[in-house]
Amino acid sequence: MNKEILPCFSVLAQSIIVGSLYEHYKGLRYKIIGVAHHSETLEELVVYQALYEKGDIWVRPLAMFLENIVINGQSMPRFKLVQK
Repeated sequence: MNKEILPCFSVLAQSIIVGSLYEHYKGLRYKIIGVAHHSETLEELVVYQALYEKGDIWVRPLAMFLENIVINGQSMPRFKLVQK
């Protein structure tokens, strides 16, 4: 049987702390559950849980989770760390 070894997580992925809280630029908060690899592409994904309503669990590509966005001409992080 041929076993493919998953790559280690990137330094950027390792900067995400499981259990930490992030705030979306719209003000809602989320708890980090972990970082995962996409089963087909091996892309790094952030797994996080909403801290409102039913506590839905979401995934988003790491690059998108950590990117800056422009709102009304102002650059800001899509998600910002609020508690380690």
